[in-house]
Amino acid sequence: MQLFATIFDMSTLTNPFKPGAGHMPPYLAGREMEKEEFDKLLDQNVILQNLILTGLRGIGKTVLLEGFRPLATKKDWLWVGTDFSESVSVTEKTMVLRLITDIALITSNLMIASNQYTSIGFKDSSDTRGKDVYLDFMTLSNIYNNTPGFESDKLKKVLEIVWIYLSKQGVKGLIFAYDEAQTISDHSQDHQYPFSLLIDVFQSTQKKGIPFMLVLTGLPTILTKLIECRTYTERLFRVLVLEKLNNEESKEAILKPIQDNETVEFTRESINLIIKESGGYPYFIQYICKEVYDIFVQQSKIGEKLAVPMDAIIRKLDNDFFAGRWAKATEREKELMIIIAKYGKQEFTVKEILPEVTKSNIKPFGRSQINQMFTRLTDVGLLYKNRKGIYSFAVPLLERYIIRVSSL
Repeated sequence: MQLFATIFDMSTLTNPFKPGAGHMPPYLAGREMEKEEFDKLLDQNVILQNLILTGLRGIGKTVLLEGFRPLATKKDWLWVGTDFSESVSVTEKTMVLRLITDIALITSNLMIASNQYTSIGFKDSSDTRGKDVYLDFMTLSNIYNNTPGFESDKLKKVLEIVWIYLSKQGVKGLIFAYDEAQTISDHSQDHQYPFSLLIDVFQSTQKKGIPFMLVLTGLPTILTKLIECRTYTERLFRVLVLEKLNNEESKEAILKPIQDNETVEFTRESINLIIKESGGYPYFIQYICKEVYDIFVQQSKIGEKLAVPMDAIIRKLDNDFFAGRWAKATEREKELMIIIAKYGKQEFTVKEILPEVTKSNIKPFGRSQINQMFTRLTDVGLLYKNRKGIYSFAVPLLERYIIRVSSL
């Protein structure tokens, strides 16, 4: 299998493809429906629904989240946010610290009068009299620390006061956008409930008519964690599940970045091969196209025929993307995943895999062993279980990689 192209002008060759995690591609293909749904949420005067954007790795969640930002800005929404991590949800206070830190980025230039500052409950007005006081991190922290009650009560007070001042700036509202949201969770054994706090605070604030919207992006496990957090939380969110691109959308993702500069032209056969090998996943499209583009340019400079063996690119992709993830599994777990990959279905259960194990020529697994392995493989990010208790590979096209390495 080889890729072919024609190069017209070497003087302006700059590789437009960007396969890095979260890097905005030169053209965002196939996400019009998701943009329209987000646009509807932006028109809410009272926030009745927040947003969860979920899907497998490599599907383009982070890129689409960044694509939402200009839509929000156009409709006069402010935007704060970053990547969540396990450290954010260690305790309720670490969650609060994350939120206050992000809020301060957009409020620190808002000046508030000294008498207004004193009126919200500060102990010693002599420190602020005659000084310009801003709604910066220190001020927000003081409001938080001087408000009685639980952590959630304190944070609610902070958000209410923030809106008092933001509402005077002619803004529609404030969006809190967080990626990698599947990393946060409650810790009942430690009596710490940071995820529940996040949901409770936003629900309470929104009930008071304050337009602060929560936008969470993450792997599909976020949906399970959401239900475990609060049984009613699903009703608070519009859930968008990103799927792989169809053939036409994949073709646009390949051709749009190079159609204007008129430097490289892929053959139709090459385009179809890229679509097939990428499986319609945006990351893989960007990765393969970048590698192909670079090799074509090098071949052109030395006068070689423009032809790239796809097998070579797939081997590089295996090393760059799959090998590290595959290494997380034990040898016995790898044996089990080889059986699953050869089973050939996108979704599977322990009950379905058990007879496949029996038919194989490896040392047999018991049902309890498979259950335990499925749980551990879920914990390390190789499998995930949906709300119906059905499993899938958590990494796109992992089954293809497993078939390749098992045949070596």
